[in-house]
Amino acid sequence: MEELQKALNETSLTISTLPEKGRCLFTTRDFSPGEVIISENPYVSVPNKNKESPQSKCEWCFSSTNLKKCSACHVVWYCSSKCQKSDWKLHSAECGALSKVDKERLKSLTPSLRLMVKLCMRRKLEIQKIIPTSATESYKYVEALVSHMSDIDEKQMLLYAQMANLVNLILQWPDSQINIKEIAENFSKLACNAHTICDGELRPLGTGLYPVVSIINHSCLPNSVLVFEGRLAVVRAMQHIPKGTEVLISYVDIAGSTITRKKTLKEQYYFSCACPRCIELGQSDDIRESAILEGYRCKDSKCDGFLLRDSDNKGFICQQCGLLRDKEEITNISKEVKSISEKASLSLSSGHKTEAVEAYKMIEGLQLQLYQPFSINLMRTRETLIKIFMELQGWREALSYCRLTIPVYERVYPRSHPLVGLQYYTCGKFEWLLGDTEAAVRSLTIALDILRVTHGTKTPFMMELASKLEEARAEALYMLRSQD
Repeated sequence: MEELQKALNETSLTISTLPEKGRCLFTTRDFSPGEVIISENPYVSVPNKNKESPQSKCEWCFSSTNLKKCSACHVVWYCSSKCQKSDWKLHSAECGALSKVDKERLKSLTPSLRLMVKLCMRRKLEIQKIIPTSATESYKYVEALVSHMSDIDEKQMLLYAQMANLVNLILQWPDSQINIKEIAENFSKLACNAHTICDGELRPLGTGLYPVVSIINHSCLPNSVLVFEGRLAVVRAMQHIPKGTEVLISYVDIAGSTITRKKTLKEQYYFSCACPRCIELGQSDDIRESAILEGYRCKDSKCDGFLLRDSDNKGFICQQCGLLRDKEEITNISKEVKSISEKASLSLSSGHKTEAVEAYKMIEGLQLQLYQPFSINLMRTRETLIKIFMELQGWREALSYCRLTIPVYERVYPRSHPLVGLQYYTCGKFEWLLGDTEAAVRSLTIALDILRVTHGTKTPFMMELASKLEEARAEALYMLRSQD
């Protein structure tokens, strides 16, 4: 680790170990908003292919255009000879193993299995000195990752063992060259340490293991953000970070109540969060915020009070006007929402988008009766409607729902959070498309101000955003002069 520490010193970072948190990354100088704190290429990575992202992608850069399949293994795709050459040292070894796998078994080759096969291959190639190690790239940093094996239940342990055996069947190495127990433990490490690689609009493209970035701990009030430039993981400061401060990112979606966040972190990452937001659990402000984000609204539609469960468990009492909302009424509406949600989901998966729109609008209507205006559930329903209307090219409807979500985004995320910037970006695109150029300029300006902090300025996505804004400004100016 001395070699890694020396390399980090050059980027004004240092590793410290705290009893309650383990390894942490601290700054050794001040960092300004938008400044890159650390960047890292993946130790291993694979493109994802699922219902949300069904198209094949380049193994190296995750592009989905101009793809050609590897003629030997018929599993891996590349968009150019440059990407193929960049990946060749690792894929040439993997290719031989994949070529021998039965076609039926290849169908069940998940990204997790492929990532583990590549991890085993890379370790072997490092031992053989075919792939060199460096101060920041070495299997020893994978070994140093926490696995949480002692926290995993028997069912999950058995699943990891079965997956390790599948990897063994794919590799077909001699017993002396493979350690099933270590592979099973590495699956546990991937579950807690692998990152979803996203594009500029935070749409998932693949999965990668970044052992150095994985040292960075979680906070529900992060001072930094992890984004990706291609396959490169880039951590930027979201605010001024003084010298001697721990670098913190969020592992999970930080929208929602403290109880929800803590539960998610405990289930996925096996730790109890003690960040500044989470230590307020049970305090009056936290109770109020949780009730607004995930609780119910007052029976009186004109009252904006929040509800808490009454002592007799018969219902919920408004903390502003004192009205009791009957538990049975809430249960009945919740059941109806659940029933319609199942039908809506089925309509959507079957491609009946118009039917899905009507169903989700019914859900929205019921949720407006049930929840607060800043409800996370209501926001998610509206997000779904935005996506469907975009697919149907119903831009005006998509814009109206996008505008409804922005106040919620600004409440549940920090102002400099990329999701806030991206929602303004989406809103600006709709406004421009519909001819409301002045509104588009306002939205795109806010988007650029936020996203230049989280995304930088030199990526293709950010250059396209800057170009859109300049074009919209020019158009707005032309329209203004035409009116004069």
